[in-house]
Amino acid sequence: MKVVTTNGPSGAVVHVTVSATRGSVPREKGAWMLVSADETQGTIGGGHVEHEATALARAMLVEGARDVREREYKLGPSLGQCCGGEMTLRFALVDAGDVGALRTRLAPKLAPLALFGGGHVGRAIINALGPLRFAVNWIDSRDEIFPEQMPANAQCEHSDPVHAAVPSLPTQSRVLIMSFSHAEDLDVVAACLKRMRESNDLPYVGLIGSKTKWATFRHRLEQRGFTEAELARITCPIGIPGISGKEPEVIAASVVAQILQLAPP
Repeated sequence: MKVVTTNGPSGAVVHVTVSATRGSVPREKGAWMLVSADETQGTIGGGHVEHEATALARAMLVEGARDVREREYKLGPSLGQCCGGEMTLRFALVDAGDVGALRTRLAPKLAPLALFGGGHVGRAIINALGPLRFAVNWIDSRDEIFPEQMPANAQCEHSDPVHAAVPSLPTQSRVLIMSFSHAEDLDVVAACLKRMRESNDLPYVGLIGSKTKWATFRHRLEQRGFTEAELARITCPIGIPGISGKEPEVIAASVVAQILQLAPP
């Protein structure tokens, strides 16, 4: 249900920030949300504390309040939240003309991630990464493979040969390799190893496949001159151990969770 106000500065928002925490709380210091007359963006933890914070923010909009306010919330039974900790929230009204700049400042920094391969698993991973803080470069040697609808944080790149895209990847890119061809996979892995040897700026390189596939790849990569220590930096198989489902969406959930564990943005 939308809440419409007739008073207060039109187009303004209240910037709500977690300014301090003590004990067990749902969000960390610095978490934020923007509250306008009829919607919110972001979250400071949900539940009743967010409900109360939203109500106070909208009251400030009605008043046109210019003072910065702080409120302490004890997350106990009185709020219906049993975290047990305390949060201090800061409330500041932002005029309509300054909202754009504030949104730009609050925009999350996105970690670069390169995905080689436009198959079923690749598509599922792209969808799983959509709401997360990654800037995704989706690469394939087949230009016609990419769908028309893409998450806002992903862009497509046609590269033939596909491994030619590796040298130009942004520094600190997480890399996932799952092309339609084992030969392409091998060339991409080799290009990543070469880049890591020269620049050491790829924190995670994962190759889809079985232990048998990796044993074959290891032998071929050793023949190309890569050392045991270098090969140990490749993750294969990918995904969290113990998840046995083979559906693309299950694999995607497992792989994305592993990336978040090993190299969080």
